[in-house]
Amino acid sequence: MEPGDGTLALLRQRCRDRGWTLLTPPELDGRWRWFSGRDPVRLQSLRQAWMDLQVDAIACVGAGWGSARVLELGWRIPASPRWCIGFSDCSALLLAQLAAGSHGGIHGSLGGSSPQWQRLADLLEGLSVSPLQGRPQRPGIAEGPLVVSNLTIATSLIGTPWLPDLRGSVLVLEDTGEAPYRIDRQLTQWRSSGLLRGVAGIGLGRFSWARDDVLPGDFSMEEILLERLGDLGIPLISDLAVGHGAPNLALPLGRRARLDGATGLLELLPS
Repeated sequence: MEPGDGTLALLRQRCRDRGWTLLTPPELDGRWRWFSGRDPVRLQSLRQAWMDLQVDAIACVGAGWGSARVLELGWRIPASPRWCIGFSDCSALLLAQLAAGSHGGIHGSLGGSSPQWQRLADLLEGLSVSPLQGRPQRPGIAEGPLVVSNLTIATSLIGTPWLPDLRGSVLVLEDTGEAPYRIDRQLTQWRSSGLLRGVAGIGLGRFSWARDDVLPGDFSMEEILLERLGDLGIPLISDLAVGHGAPNLALPLGRRARLDGATGLLELLPS
């Protein structure tokens, strides 16, 4: 984590308020190039936490890049359920967990507002949470297990064992810092590889980019998302409060959900 980042202090206080104990490994304060440590060190720390039966949940702080390098070392995530919370680059761990048959991954942020934190805490405690309201784009009803990810990270896992089967899923994607033409390139790869065949429905979270990435006459972000995803013949909604920015509302991977393309509603179904 970067010096001065207040996420950890806020998380520690929030855990304390709920009677939870937050444990932080020494590797969290390490530094090797742009990582917190060399890959084997980070893998060992993650493996120890994951296999420790006294640990109820793993919270991934910091992001950028590096999760896939840990997976590359060959560790296979056990299929047993395990709470694991994160987003952005941590999407690689969440997707690999789901691909391994393990439920408990939650796409969400550990910081943010009190309502955002309350939603995450409610999911961890097995309580119901409110549906997310998006904007209708293509009508229809889709039901299936949720797969939620940063688009760039998921694209980087194509062809690896860590990308779960998307057939029958409700797929939710978000991204940041990618110009519309790069989103076009990635979604074209998804279409060409056949990954979107059999997906039940798609929800789009927040996509942010630099305004000067779009020149006069270019596709806008909304236009390219709809141009690449709107002709699949499946329900599609956009503008979900998911991903980089605020709020970043938590969604559990593998949990069955219903997406309504006519109303823009995404709701979790009883487990």
